[in-house]
Amino acid sequence: MPAPLAPPSPRREATPTGRLPAAVLMTGSCLPVLGAVLLAPVLPRMQDHFGNVPGSAALVPLVLTVPALALALLAPFAGMIVDKLGRKRLLIIATALYAVFGTAPLWLDSLHTILISRILVGVTEAAIMTACTTLIGDYYSGELRDRYLALQTMCASASATLFFVLGGALGAANWRAPFWLYAVGLLIAPVMARVLPAPLPPTQEGTTVPQETRHPFPIRRMAGICLLTVFGAVVFYTVPVEMAYLLDDLGTDSTGTIGAVTAVASAATVLGSILFTRLAPRLRPLPVLLALCALGFLLMGLADGLPLLITGAIVNCVGTGMLLPSLVTRAMARLDFADRGRGMGLWTAAFFLGEFLCPLALLAGKEAVGSLAAAVAVLGAASALVAASLLPAARRTAQPGVPTGVQ
Repeated sequence: MPAPLAPPSPRREATPTGRLPAAVLMTGSCLPVLGAVLLAPVLPRMQDHFGNVPGSAALVPLVLTVPALALALLAPFAGMIVDKLGRKRLLIIATALYAVFGTAPLWLDSLHTILISRILVGVTEAAIMTACTTLIGDYYSGELRDRYLALQTMCASASATLFFVLGGALGAANWRAPFWLYAVGLLIAPVMARVLPAPLPPTQEGTTVPQETRHPFPIRRMAGICLLTVFGAVVFYTVPVEMAYLLDDLGTDSTGTIGAVTAVASAATVLGSILFTRLAPRLRPLPVLLALCALGFLLMGLADGLPLLITGAIVNCVGTGMLLPSLVTRAMARLDFADRGRGMGLWTAAFFLGEFLCPLALLAGKEAVGSLAAAVAVLGAASALVAASLLPAARRTAQPGVPTGVQ
């Protein structure tokens, strides 16, 4: 009687050795964060420069936000291209074009052409983020994959603070100066080509898995995790986006204090990502993570002074630091090799759609309940309700024989 086939595993030659490939993927994952925060400190100077352009009051802020919107809209298509063209090839091309389009405002004099270049930056960011996350899923498996996906969150959170500081320092000289940092893509792309192996499909006894053994794309299961990710992204970005306004409502308008509190919150997110890699899956079920985020929001909403607000932010950010890698690992667990690019494109789109909706949701909540703090408390209550609704699925996942991370 023939021995049973072993479960699919990546071919040996497609598995990267050493930590350099992982470091390159982490660096690539930080590039979309660069676009999200780098230009925030120089927007007032850009506003002054283009003050005579009709509609500049609305167009200049779009320079900062339009790449995230383009990323959210185009990531699903980037995922399809990832599966067709190849992960590594698309990543290298997109990283090089990221540098070209990102530095274009150094030479462009029209606000409208700068906006077009920013949309193109968003296109490349969609490809970069989708390809990096897909390659992590291709190269690694099990706890190592979870660890690198958590590290991806940690690097993104830490780099956001660094890029904000760099943008402010360079912007002190000239509003165009921060755009030079986009040239880093020209340095990273050749390194990607050199150190990243081309991923190969899973094999069974050395033979590529035949097409008929592959399952249809899991659209229903991906729809559920993507919808949850939109909400999770709103939860994730609330503290970074709204903290300065919450501090201002409490009478704290010192830029030094705002910067210090933001740095503490970012450090808490990093701590959450580290805890995600240290805790066993059964100790970090999704309902518990959402409940932790909810508790932080409720403390922030009830805060009448700085200590309680900071405490709530820390609790919330520890939760979000674990929430994001938990969502992406659950999405990854639903995908076969052939569908991984498309699936992670959908997940990336869902996450950045949540980022785009976050300030709009809080603004609508503020208008409905009368204050930003109350709106944050309402979001905390909503997070608690979502956590409660996920409890039955979490209990089924915890049963013996049910793979952890699938729910």
